[in-house]
Formats: sequence, C-alpha cells, structure tokens
Amino acid sequence: MAGIVLHQAIIMFILILVGVLCFKLNLLSKESVNQISGLVLKIVNPIVILMAYQKEYRPELVQNLGRTFILSLIAYIIAMAVAYLCIRNREGRETVIERFSCIYSNCGFMGIPLVMAMFGYDGVFYLTAFLTVFNALVWSHGVMQMSGEKSLKSLIKVLRSPAIIAIVIGMVLFFLQIELPSVVAETFEEIGSLNTPLAMIVAGATIIQTDLLKVFKKPRIFYLCFLKLLLIPILTILAFRLFPFDKTVEMTVLAAIAAPSAAICTMQCLNYNRNAAYASEIFGVTTLFSIGTMPLMMIIYETLL
Repeated sequence: MAGIVLHQAIIMFILILVGVLCFKLNLLSKESVNQISGLVLKIVNPIVILMAYQKEYRPELVQNLGRTFILSLIAYIIAMAVAYLCIRNREGRETVIERFSCIYSNCGFMGIPLVMAMFGYDGVFYLTAFLTVFNALVWSHGVMQMSGEKSLKSLIKVLRSPAIIAIVIGMVLFFLQIELPSVVAETFEEIGSLNTPLAMIVAGATIIQTDLLKVFKKPRIFYLCFLKLLLIPILTILAFRLFPFDKTVEMTVLAAIAAPSAAICTMQCLNYNRNAAYASEIFGVTTLFSIGTMPLMMIIYETLL
C-alpha cells in the first residue's frame, strides 16, 4: 500500500509543478486560482462524495462508516491536544492561526485523491465520515477561535456546506438504494475525474505565490510542520492500537489527518482580519512537505500495525 501512496504522491507532485508553471506563465491569475478552488470545493468534491454512495448496500459498509466516525473524533481529539499543549499562547505570536493550521487538514483537496487511489470509492465512502466531523468542527470550534466569539451561529453554515449536502443526498440514495440514471452517473464520473488535477494545480499555484525562500528562514514554520505532518499522524497511528478497526478505515482516517494544513484557514483569516499571509505560508510549506510525509505515514502504519 505504501507503494501506491508513493506513486500517487509523485503524480500529485507533478500536478503541483504544473500549477506552479501555469501561474509563472500567467496562464492562471490569483483570481482564477480562487475561482478554480471554489469550483473544486463546491462542485467537484461534492460530486465525488455523492458518487461514493452509489454502491450496493452492505452491512459492513455501514458498520465501517460508523467506525470511521469514531476514529475521526479520536484523531481530532489528538490534534487538538497537540495544538493546545505544544503551541502556547504568547504575546506577538499568531497562536490562533498556528493552532487552526495544526488541527484542521486539507482533507478534501489532498485526502480525496489519495484515498481514491488507495481504495477507490469505498475509501471515499468512509472519508465522508471524516469530512462530516471536519465541517462540524471547523465551522464551530474553528470559527469561534478565529472570531474570538463564543457563538454557535456559524453552525448553520455546516448545513449549507456543499460537502455536507452531498453526504446527506448520498446517504438517502444509498439507504433507499436509488441509482442515478446512467447518463447522469457517467457525467458525474467525468466531473469527478477533474478532482485530483484541479486540486493539485490550485495547490501549486497557491504555493508559488508564497516567498518560499523567505519562509524557509522561519524556524517556527518547520516546528508547525513537525506537529502537523509527523507528530499528530504518528500519535493517531498509535491510537489505532487501542481502537483496532478495518485497515481501510484506519488508513482512510490516517490519510485525512496526515494531509497538510487546511486552505480554509487563509479564507477565515481574511474574514476576521487576521494574518492571512502567515496562514498561506503554513499552507504552502505543509503542502509541499506532505508529498513526502504522507507516504511516510503509510509506511510507518504498515510497519507498526
């Protein structure tokens, strides 16, 4: 399995380089990158999720979906514990941004392509449980941290999230065993195939907008990379020993939690007048390093478990 992950990581890296090249050649602008990002998040990702539910009902699928919810919650408890224990609140430090970046991963952009390569739609089916937990937390805990307000109004946004809408519709179709018309299913398959290339091209175009030479001179960034890409995933792997489930479930959760920092951190920084540039730097460097660390986590998983 580690070989499959490494193979997919190389593909993703090449696609990221394509995104870098497109931005350098002015084939993509900052505005068009944001538009493509929105297309992936609001259209392509939800369609991939919806198609993951187009499968024959099997009891083990439902059982493993529930187990994925459990492991996803455990993974986030670990991530929050690490973020709050290892990132202390000090004057002059962007504590909120650093904690947000360590806790929340780019599980849609990076997780879906990787899980799809490893397990196909079964893996994406299980990943929807992680995405549900992610959306619930990022629009409640995440927004409260960014805004500094203890309000739960943002929970309403969870229900409006395209990913959550796709999950709800997909579950209805799955449990009622309703198949989409073949022409619709084939069209959705074509749209879903855009997920990996578009997501990685956007990642590349976003990374190149960051002054990497300047960023690499900041030791703090490397510390955050260690927490996000190594410590949290390794502790999650160790937690699997206490809560052993199906290998596909465990590796799906691992792929999602081991993904780089969430791009939504930058968006929320813009919304709440925080340091969006710093959030982009963390996103860019963690995305770059994750091409190597995500396969490494799978190797560690297979070695230990």
